[in-house]
Amino acid sequence: MNSREVALNILQDVHKNFSYSNLSISKHVAHNKLSEQDESFIRELVYGVLENRIYLDYVLSKASKIKLKRIHPVILDVLRLGIYQLVFMDRVPTSAAVNESVKLAKKYGHKGTIGFVNGVLRGISRNKESYMKIELEDKLEYLSTKYSHPTFLVKKFINDFGYEFTESLLIANNSTPKLNIRVNTLKVTKSELIEKLSDKGFIINEGKYAKDALIIENPSGIISSEEFKKGYFIIQDESSMLVGQIMAPKENSLVLDICSAPGGKSTHLAQYMENKGKIISRDLFEHKIKLINENKKRLGADIIDAQVYNALELDEELVDKVDYCLVDAPCSGLGLIRRKPEIKWTRTLNDIKELSDLQFKILEVAKKYVKNNGVLLYSTCTIVDEENINIVQKFLAQNPEFKLVSIENELYNSEKINTCSKGYIQLYPNVHGTDGFFIAKMVKLG
Repeated sequence: MNSREVALNILQDVHKNFSYSNLSISKHVAHNKLSEQDESFIRELVYGVLENRIYLDYVLSKASKIKLKRIHPVILDVLRLGIYQLVFMDRVPTSAAVNESVKLAKKYGHKGTIGFVNGVLRGISRNKESYMKIELEDKLEYLSTKYSHPTFLVKKFINDFGYEFTESLLIANNSTPKLNIRVNTLKVTKSELIEKLSDKGFIINEGKYAKDALIIENPSGIISSEEFKKGYFIIQDESSMLVGQIMAPKENSLVLDICSAPGGKSTHLAQYMENKGKIISRDLFEHKIKLINENKKRLGADIIDAQVYNALELDEELVDKVDYCLVDAPCSGLGLIRRKPEIKWTRTLNDIKELSDLQFKILEVAKKYVKNNGVLLYSTCTIVDEENINIVQKFLAQNPEFKLVSIENELYNSEKINTCSKGYIQLYPNVHGTDGFFIAKMVKLG
């Protein structure tokens, strides 16, 4: 199976089965035993189509006499792949983009679709600039089409952040993030890991805010490296690393991570505790507990006890016993669009409302575990206030025994985030160069 066909199957997996793009890519690449070069090409195709879907459909609608809703879903993805290559991938010859798409149409469509796909793509290739031009006067529709975000989401962002910030955010959401890794200080120092990876040809920069963060400029092959296998690092965005850094649990503490999978934050907490004490890492599903245990084993985070448990159910045995409680809550994931562009097509405004209700309920259970003078830390990977600061403010209003505490001393470059002194941070991909992320640190008054 060639790379374009694999990309088509991944897109269908994402659209039909609501699979995460990154997991689907890994699954299909492994199954087809493809080279790193093929994998790179597939990633560019898949993410390119997912990131630019509305714009690609706009170009297609100008070139096709058949309405998009009448085109078979598989052939629609064949056309999107072809148009993406024609419009965005100058290094791909026009003949290859058209001919390979026609081959896919022949395999997955019927006789009539072959000529249709061939005609549409050749028409676009002959007059590309005209088809690429966006002829929309409405500002909302223009942004939605140019940056391929649903209109409801663009409208919400404009209402929340203003037009200029929103355009900057949409651009960042469509950018390719660099690979971030977290040094596992249980096994290696930061300087040692930099030296080891540099000797193998990796180009490395340090993170801006997280002290254990390294940014890999040329990550191809890093997962197959001996350093990864030995557990010297874990792939984790810098924003996510700040959870452990801000919580900074002390040795011999009891820590509860209520929504833990896949265990990145729990294993980071174990580093801060020097593998002394106990971390209870919970999640709702057995297969997610398996992921926690896999990371625990590879990284040597021996103090983690992974358990299947529903965060909405109170565990009477832990009431008033936990020194540090982490609620990394289920959320809309709107801070992760640049890594998982399919989020744009699967989330609704109603999801945000339902998730905010769930987040508050989890916090109301979690608060009961925290000792006097203990820490309750709330985090999400989203950028909307309804799931972030609004939840925290509502929680504090109803639970005056908790208060936000300054986190200025826990961050590098904290002066660039003006809410650190207030006890919380909101990161944006267009401002901070990280995933969109929210973290609030609260203490229970003794």
